[in-house]
Amino acid sequence: MTKREDASASVQAYDAKTLAKKHRIDLKEAEKIIAAHGSDRKASDKAARRIAA
Repeated sequence: MTKREDASASVQAYDAKTLAKKHRIDLKEAEKIIAAHGSDRKASDKAARRIAA
């Protein structure tokens, strides 16, 4: 197994479309969040929730 296949979902990088759809935010906002938080899904989700609220 490669390292990427073995990594949990919380460590793998988010796709901007997936993040935008999950939190119902603009694609541009999702791209900014991913640029700021990288592969940290927990931090990305938290930032997206702030925007969506």
